[in-house]
This record gives sequence, C-alpha cells and structure tokens, in this order.
Amino acid sequence: MKKNYLMLGVFIIVILAFTIHQYKNPKIQESITYFPIDPNVSFKTAQTILTVMNNPANTILWKEHSTLDRKAYLRQDAALLYANGRLIDQLWNWKQNTAVIEQEKRMTLDKNVLLQAITFHHAELHENENKIFSSQAMSADQTFFLTAHADNVKKQLEQQIETMLQLSWNKGLRHFSINLSNYQAYPLSEFNELAKDSLPGFTKPETAKIVGNLWEGLYKNYILGIKKAEDAIESPKGSTLPLILIATDKSHLLVLTETALGEPILLRQMMAVND
Repeated sequence: MKKNYLMLGVFIIVILAFTIHQYKNPKIQESITYFPIDPNVSFKTAQTILTVMNNPANTILWKEHSTLDRKAYLRQDAALLYANGRLIDQLWNWKQNTAVIEQEKRMTLDKNVLLQAITFHHAELHENENKIFSSQAMSADQTFFLTAHADNVKKQLEQQIETMLQLSWNKGLRHFSINLSNYQAYPLSEFNELAKDSLPGFTKPETAKIVGNLWEGLYKNYILGIKKAEDAIESPKGSTLPLILIATDKSHLLVLTETALGEPILLRQMMAVND
C-alpha cells in the first residue's frame, strides 16, 4: 500500500513539473503576424527554384531558401505551388532563434503543366517585450513541364490557363457584386513581383504594410485551410490562383479565389496603411 502511495506521489510530482514547464515555456503558435518593418534588418537571400529533373524522369524539384542577416526570434516561410493556375501543393515551416529556413519537395508529373511557385519569407524580431518588428521578402519562380517540347504547346497552355482564370475571377466578381473600377486587380503571381518595389499609387512603406497584411491573412485563412461560413474549413488544394483586389481608397484589399469544387471564395483584409 505504501508503495502504491509513493508511486502516486511521484506521478503527481511529475505531472506538476510538466505543467509548470509548459506554463513557463508556452508553445509558439504557428502563424504569420505583421509587425512594423525594421529598416535595419534585411534578407541576405530569398529564393524559390523549380527544376525539371532528368533522374528520375518526369520529376520536379521545388526548393525555397531564405537567410536573414541575423538570428530572429521567429522565422517563417510559406510557399505555394500552382499547376495550370490551380494550387497543387504548399510548404510552410517556422523555427525559433535562427536566420535560415530551407524547404524542398520532389514530385512526379505526367502531363503538360505551367508551374508557378510563390514564397513569402518572414521574420519576427523582438527588441524587447514592448517592441516587436518584422522583416519580409518574397520570391517566385515558374517553369514549363512538357512531355513534348514545342513552342505551340506553351502558348496553348498559357491561353487555356488565362481563359480558366478569367472565367473563374469574373464568376467571383459577379457572385460577390464587386465593382472592379473601385480596385487595382493583380493575380497573386503578378502582385508578388510588383510588390518587391512599390505598388502603383502607394509608397514603399505602404506597399510593405500591404504585403505583410496580405500574407498574414493568406496564411491564416487560405494556406492553413479556406475559412468558410459557419466555421467550416476546406483544403485550398485545387483552388485557383488568387486575384488580389486593392481598394483605390486604400481602406482594404480582397482575395478572390475558387475552391476545387467551383465555389467562389472572398477574403477581406483591412489595410490601414496610414496608421
């Protein structure tokens, strides 16, 4: 009997010790959160690379890599891969107290596709408990995977993708009664390239804030699952390349996409670039 009580006492002590450890060392939640950009911090490298492999045949190597110029409290990278305008895969990773994030994946393909890879590289920097800053960068790559090499195949693919996306976006604009004249509209792939400098009508600091807010929303409401009505969540796999709509009054932006089953989805993100 004494032995049983002794064992019970040890068990309770272990549980208490574990609880205290967990309380003192809470798990960092996997997320991307925009904080003011620290102009003194920068990424030394930020790359996304798609490579068609010969061995084994019909294989694509998808890699992304980023290195900050110092260790960060939290490093995060989120990467999306589209084939013919629809999401086929995603990568995301986060690490504490590091400068480097690297991810890669190999996949086998069996048909003609245009691959587009887009990555958001993010760092959360804690100067002290009251001052938190961000650093961010974007990178992208695209390549054709063709079972038969011919220029007309590329042109046909591009035309098919453009037609599919235009039909999808127009369907969403009608469904949500969006007046396109009130917005600047960019496919995510085009937005990614434009926003490396500054978006038309916005300063570089304003653009950086828009980019940070956009990817915070994409990560939480798209990459981790498309949030729908009544708390339903659907996988983003098969969804169309998002159309980014930036309000001309600089108040908000919209993300328009369509699920694999053809349901229009609209995400809204407040910008508050003048705050």
